[in-house]
Amino acid sequence: WGSEVYGGPYLDQIEYIDFGSDPLAVVAAAKAGLIDATYQSVGGFIDDLEELGWAQSHALTAATIVVRFNQDAEAFKDIRVRRALVMAVDNNVILELGYHGLGTVAENHHVCPIHPEYAQLPPLRPDPAAALALLTEAGMAGYEFELKSRDDAWQAATCDAVAAQMSDAGIKVKRTILPAQTYLEGWKSFPFSATEWNMRPLGVQVISLAYRTGGAWNESGFSNAEFDMLVESANAIADADNRRVVMKRIEEILQDQGVMVQPYWRTLYRHTAPTVRGAEMHPMFEHHHYKWWIEV
Repeated sequence: WGSEVYGGPYLDQIEYIDFGSDPLAVVAAAKAGLIDATYQSVGGFIDDLEELGWAQSHALTAATIVVRFNQDAEAFKDIRVRRALVMAVDNNVILELGYHGLGTVAENHHVCPIHPEYAQLPPLRPDPAAALALLTEAGMAGYEFELKSRDDAWQAATCDAVAAQMSDAGIKVKRTILPAQTYLEGWKSFPFSATEWNMRPLGVQVISLAYRTGGAWNESGFSNAEFDMLVESANAIADADNRRVVMKRIEEILQDQGVMVQPYWRTLYRHTAPTVRGAEMHPMFEHHHYKWWIEV
């Protein structure tokens, strides 16, 4: 965003400027003095902004990216296919290659360790050889899967890394990168694609939105009677420790059913010009304008 200051250190006007999906454009704008802060800073461009002398703030969050399979699509109705594709991917590698290691490894169930009802499960163990064997058993070893993503730099890089790992396992994967508007027009119907998910304070919130049968944002087409019953039960439990008992089984089902590759939790970064105050990164991208000011 940029600002105009009149008669003192207050932000009389805040202007948001969309530079598109290329972070280089944001760095160039910062160098030219066209902006006072970034909405978010990503990847290798974090170092570029710090070289300008801009201040960094960051927040560990439950923001993430979900590389999911739409189970309404014929190719993903067979659980063996979904499990095979998940099994081919090492989430540690995806965090490093897709997001420069700037986060924490996730566990393919979309509940974060910072969520109060998070339940720890045994570590995931990728097995590329077993993945190809399972895909062969399902009669899909020769099938070419098409993985779609937005043209946003870190999202595209993440999907490139996922596709590369699947390819290394002997699985055929085609990558398609779409402009943001095109992607958003079809995101719920794509058979195999990746979606950015921002943080919700509670695990049950995102689980209800994204995976319950008929959920408003259920992009995976996942539908499981036991799961739905457990989510309803979890939503009725106020105490996080008691809710965690139910959440453990919810997490297990999402893993067992091969619903998604959910590789990491993002640490979010923002950079501000040396004169900007109070505009630190918020874990849910909230902008508290009453806290922002510029020192003159």
